[in-house]
Amino acid sequence: MVVKTLELMDYRNYLSLNISFSSGINILYGENAQGKTNILEAIYLCGTTRSHRGSKDKEIIRFGREEAHIRAIIEKKQIPHRIDLHLKKSKTKGVAIDGLPIKKQSELFGMLNLVFFSPEDLYIIKNGPAERRRFIDMELCQLDKIYMSNLSNYNKVLQQRNNLLKQITTDKSLADTLQIWDIKLVEYGRSIIETREKFILRLNELVGDIHKKLTGGIEQLKLRYEPNINASDFEDALKRSNDKDLITKTTNVGPHRDDLNFLLGDIDIRKYGSQGQQRTAALSCKLAEIELVKSIINDNPVLLLDDVLSELDRQRQNYLLGSIGQLQTIMTCTGLEEFVNHRFAYDKIFHVVNGKVSS
Repeated sequence: MVVKTLELMDYRNYLSLNISFSSGINILYGENAQGKTNILEAIYLCGTTRSHRGSKDKEIIRFGREEAHIRAIIEKKQIPHRIDLHLKKSKTKGVAIDGLPIKKQSELFGMLNLVFFSPEDLYIIKNGPAERRRFIDMELCQLDKIYMSNLSNYNKVLQQRNNLLKQITTDKSLADTLQIWDIKLVEYGRSIIETREKFILRLNELVGDIHKKLTGGIEQLKLRYEPNINASDFEDALKRSNDKDLITKTTNVGPHRDDLNFLLGDIDIRKYGSQGQQRTAALSCKLAEIELVKSIINDNPVLLLDDVLSELDRQRQNYLLGSIGQLQTIMTCTGLEEFVNHRFAYDKIFHVVNGKVSS
C-alpha cells in the first residue's frame, strides 16, 4: 500500500500543491511552521476523514477561503485508487472514491491504512489516560468499521446523557427519560470494551519481543488494559452511579474513562518509570502497532513520522528506521544532518518553505 500523489488546494497554508512520493522513504524537511505536518495531516485525512490533531474542517481551510480540496492517488495491492475530499466551512465534507461519492464516511476506512507517529506519542505513558485511549482508538477506527461506528454512537449518546443530567437539575420530570439513554450507552459501551480488550491482547503478543530487542534483552514490557468497568457489569454499574451522576451532572462510569497500563515486570512505568523507559515503551508500542496492522490487513500500512527522530537518541533512531523494512514512509524533520551524519538511507527529499515544496 502506497500513496503515489497528493494534491491540495486552499488547504491550510497551501494555495495549491501537487506532490509525488517514492514508495520508499520520503523526507519533508524545513524550518518549523512551514507546512510539513500539514502534508501528513492531509494524508491522514485521506485514510480516516479526520485530522490527527482533532482540528475541525473550518480550521483546516485556507484563511479567507470557503472550501478546500484534497486528492490522493493510492495504490493498494497493485491497483490504483483515487480519494477525493471536499472540505466546506459550513457543511459536512464530501468524500469520493474513484470518482464516486460515498454516503457514509466510514466507507472510506480500510482504503488507506496508516500508522501515524508523532512526538506526542512518546508521551502517551507520561500524559493522562485520554492520550492512551486516543492511541487505542486511532488504530481501531481504521481496522474495524463496527468499532468506529460504536465509538461514534457511544460519544453521541454520552453527550446527550450528560446534557440530560444537567437539564434534570431544573426539570425533575426528565429523570424518567434517563433510562432510554442508559440502554444505548450500555449497548455501544459493551462492544467498545470487548474490542479494546482483544486489541490489547493481540498487541501484547508483539510488543514484548520488540521491547526486549530494543533494550538489549534487559526489559520485558507488558500492556494491561484497565477498563473503567467490565462489559458484563456496565449496566448495573451505571444504575449504581445514577445518584452520583445527577449530583456531578456527568456520567462517571464507562469506557470513556478507560486506561492502559505499561508494566516492566511489576513496575508501573506510568508512575515509576524514567523518561527513557517511557519513551522506549512508547516506541515499542508503535512498532508493535505496525506489525499488528500488517498481519490484519495482509499488506503494509503507510507510515507517517512527524519529527520523531529529533526526539530519539541514535540507538532508538537506528532501531526505528531499521524496522521500517518495505513500508512506504513519509517523514518530517527540520534538517538533513541526522540522515547525512548517521548515513540513513532515503529515496526522495522535499524542501518545504512557507507552503511551497521543492523536490
